[in-house]
Amino acid sequence: MEFKTDLGKPWRWEEDGMTVTRSAMWGPPGCHPTSCGVKLYVKDGKLIKIEGDENDPITHGRLCPRCLAMRDYLYNPERLTYPMKRDLEKRGDADAWERITWDEAYALIKEKFEYVKETWGAETFSVFEGTGRDAGIMGTEIAQNIFGSPNYATPLSGFACYQPRNTATMSVLGAYYPEMDYGAGLPGGMDDPEFVVPEIIVMWGKYPLVSNGDGLFGHAVIDLMKRGTKIISVDPRVTWLSTRSEWHLRLRPGTDTAMAMAWLNVIMNEGIYDKEFVDLWCYGFDELKEAVAEMTPKAAAEITGVNADIIRGAARCYANAKPASIAWGLAIDMNWNGIQCGHCILALMAITGNIDIPGGQIVGGSEAAESEVDGQVEISADAGATDSINDAFQAGGSSFFWLMEGWNRMDDDLKGKIIGKEEYPLFVGSLSVAQSDMIFDAVTKGVPYQIRMVWLHTTNLSNCIGAEPDKWVDGLKENVYFTFATDLFMTPTVQQTCDLILPVALSPEHNSVTFPHYGMTNISIRATNKAIEPYGECRDDKQICCDLGQILDVDVFKERYHTTEDWIYYKRLYARQSFESLAKNVYERPGYDYRKFEKGLLRGDRQVGFTTASGRVELYSSMFEMSGEEPLPYYKEPKYSPISDPEYAKRYPFVLTSGARETVYFHSEGRQIPRLREINPNPLVEINPDDAAARGITDGQWVEIFNHMGKAKFKAKVTPAVRSGVVMAQHGWWFPEQDSHGNNPYGMKQTQLNTLVPNHLNGKLGFGAPYKNMMCDIRPLSQTYDVDMKCVYDKFGIKED
Repeated sequence: MEFKTDLGKPWRWEEDGMTVTRSAMWGPPGCHPTSCGVKLYVKDGKLIKIEGDENDPITHGRLCPRCLAMRDYLYNPERLTYPMKRDLEKRGDADAWERITWDEAYALIKEKFEYVKETWGAETFSVFEGTGRDAGIMGTEIAQNIFGSPNYATPLSGFACYQPRNTATMSVLGAYYPEMDYGAGLPGGMDDPEFVVPEIIVMWGKYPLVSNGDGLFGHAVIDLMKRGTKIISVDPRVTWLSTRSEWHLRLRPGTDTAMAMAWLNVIMNEGIYDKEFVDLWCYGFDELKEAVAEMTPKAAAEITGVNADIIRGAARCYANAKPASIAWGLAIDMNWNGIQCGHCILALMAITGNIDIPGGQIVGGSEAAESEVDGQVEISADAGATDSINDAFQAGGSSFFWLMEGWNRMDDDLKGKIIGKEEYPLFVGSLSVAQSDMIFDAVTKGVPYQIRMVWLHTTNLSNCIGAEPDKWVDGLKENVYFTFATDLFMTPTVQQTCDLILPVALSPEHNSVTFPHYGMTNISIRATNKAIEPYGECRDDKQICCDLGQILDVDVFKERYHTTEDWIYYKRLYARQSFESLAKNVYERPGYDYRKFEKGLLRGDRQVGFTTASGRVELYSSMFEMSGEEPLPYYKEPKYSPISDPEYAKRYPFVLTSGARETVYFHSEGRQIPRLREINPNPLVEINPDDAAARGITDGQWVEIFNHMGKAKFKAKVTPAVRSGVVMAQHGWWFPEQDSHGNNPYGMKQTQLNTLVPNHLNGKLGFGAPYKNMMCDIRPLSQTYDVDMKCVYDKFGIKED
């Protein structure tokens, strides 16, 4: 397979009266985080068109729909273009907003924060943040470095996106999250002589063709399939990839750990593991073998609903492939037993010898931490304090060092006030963030203390990630002294809860740096090159942070961080190169060191091995053990399931799974983009034909999903793609074309899916949540709620000059 990789053009040139800038989008709008390589065509200061950059070494000119619709975001008539405030007593009043200047907005933030700090303490300030894009990896720095509060949080129960997998990895490998290798960091890509095409890729609860999640560009999987790679799918849904898989394991949602334990059982007992790697580099093999002994394929079949022979065959197929890789997704995170599933999947990678080899699992080294870490911190069995856990992770270069400056500058008293430290030491210690469900309690109940000021940093929590969203909204509205937000559009969350809104710039309007895999594997560094000036008075998130650091008189900001480019230089490029040099290259692929554990490239002390207490892959995890968790994986049934609560299942017989990405949307973004909305105008719930017939539901009929917690309306899509007994609902829905007034702005309550999902159904360590395995029932509705697309076009269509 050949891709054109030489445009014969620099990073910027003139063509047909337009200035063309090559760049890599990250967000907003959402690319997560692979980032599409683009060519931005600008005339008279306005973006005229956007095309894929065929010179991009990863995307090769292919674009997602969100990037293709960039102009619809940029010039949307409802886009926020200047700061606005309203009086605190008028929260929820859509007519109370008034335009102010940036100076007035900054002065208001300073006034309110100084009052909050003096009255209740800096720890009562918190940043709530959405998913990880350009702005979405800044929240810790905002809370801890600018405002001096330890309490950054993602309002997603159990922080059930990426973090359970990441923490499992750090606890088992002592390294950062490993993704499948597709040659993205090698100079020659998949054609590089160092790269080996994997024989098998396991898609475990992940569908990268839609999500491009965690740095895995989905179409790279198709490129590998054209080179001979075979696929195994572990997914309750039938997808394009699963129909082309050697094995498709359609398990019941929430039972992934049982499936993974059964794979280990087969591979260990049949001796089809990599004995040399196990002998040299694994710790606790015999203990793990004993731990999974009872989870035979037959036992797993009874739990997962997948035939034992299929389980056994898929496990053998994976183990016998050389090399093989696993792409693992949100299904692991959104499960209170997810840490144990991650533990098992990492063990599968290890015992088959696929860790950090070409075509296997790439693993990040400690390069980012070299200047900050002198040596290895000893992990003692009785070191139970959060700080000890935090130090242990930092020692190996496994944490976000470039985001840890604020944490490291805080005194011990403030660090000790981080919410969740005592209850969930590994959660807080490994991430240096507050535990999400306990922040929910702090906002809604004032426990352990009341949060008084909040920055909603690009998150629409009421209609995207917040479980029990009405309680979140009521808590913010009634209990928090001052709330402000940064966003592109007015959202239901902002409309209901905020006192100030600041408009942010989109990707073509600011400089930035994109790291596939979040940079820790160093596979590629990519420049987001500014092509146009921000629309109206919008400002780049990074510049807003620098401005506030100056205004709040933070020493390190006065000394170091004045502009976006300063932030990029220190926070994204580790002060190793200028942004200008990267911008002109557009992307850099520094090459990739495989088998780093043999070269001393994983550990801070530069000794061979892994950054764990034993120096090996810890199949028996001492980190889990010192954190109060079982050191070996185990299966735990979801609290609400046909097995754990049969009486509940009689009332609510369907497993509700959500969170699967849609091609045209990124979480709750994009509903006000007419060309995207045209493709997916209404919220859909997929239901099996047999189940639909039993409930009297026809394709295209509006239905109501409900359980003991709440209800939500969707349009039924009757399809055999979902297994019987499961319904798959789209998430992130609201209706920006509807009225913004009252207590139901933008129809926020119509399809508020997470009203059916509780907080605090986490695992023992505080991770995981049942976004993908709650129980519900479904009934037909006689009324229709179909969107009027004319209304969407009238309100949000671009009005050309």
